[in-house]
Amino acid sequence: MGKSKGKEMLIWTPEEYKDFSFAIMDNPVSFYAFEMLYWTGIRLGELLALTPEAFDFEKGTVTIDKSYQRLKRRDVVTTPKSDGSIRVIVMPDFLRDEMKEYIEKLYKIGKDERLFLVSKSQMHREMSRGCEEAGLKRIRIHDLRHSHVSLLIHLGYSAVAIGKRMGHESEKITYMYAHLFPSEQKDMGNKLNKLREETA
Repeated sequence: MGKSKGKEMLIWTPEEYKDFSFAIMDNPVSFYAFEMLYWTGIRLGELLALTPEAFDFEKGTVTIDKSYQRLKRRDVVTTPKSDGSIRVIVMPDFLRDEMKEYIEKLYKIGKDERLFLVSKSQMHREMSRGCEEAGLKRIRIHDLRHSHVSLLIHLGYSAVAIGKRMGHESEKITYMYAHLFPSEQKDMGNKLNKLREETA
């Protein structure tokens, strides 16, 4: 855990993210947006495409089936780049409650209207502001996704389980984050030694 530099990958621990979230709490839109990014690992385009109908607060889930981008000065919402990117993510209870609270604050928002009417450049500016105010090394917004994967690896989840949550094939998770997974090779050697001793 901690800042890990594998393939230009920078990672925040939960403690570092907490410091960042306190620094941006004065801007509710930024706070709720970054909460979703860190605690679910979704992509920025997926975040910006979210609508109220994506959330099921009884089940505590959010459905990721759209992505937002700005093309030729127009807002474009498309389906994700692959079928594997379409997924249902279970949120931690605190995040479910936060998002319910956020949506309730948005006066008369339609169920298919975007929740975060901010640009990617605004999000990048808020990232810089939060890092500066919290005294943190600047990471990219996409590194929050890497941070989420790191957190799940630290909690002991397999590449298959993490891949489903992130919308990636497990092979890609294994390849991209191999340096973060605990090494099983030494454990294998020890167990084979033990087995040999028991049968000697």
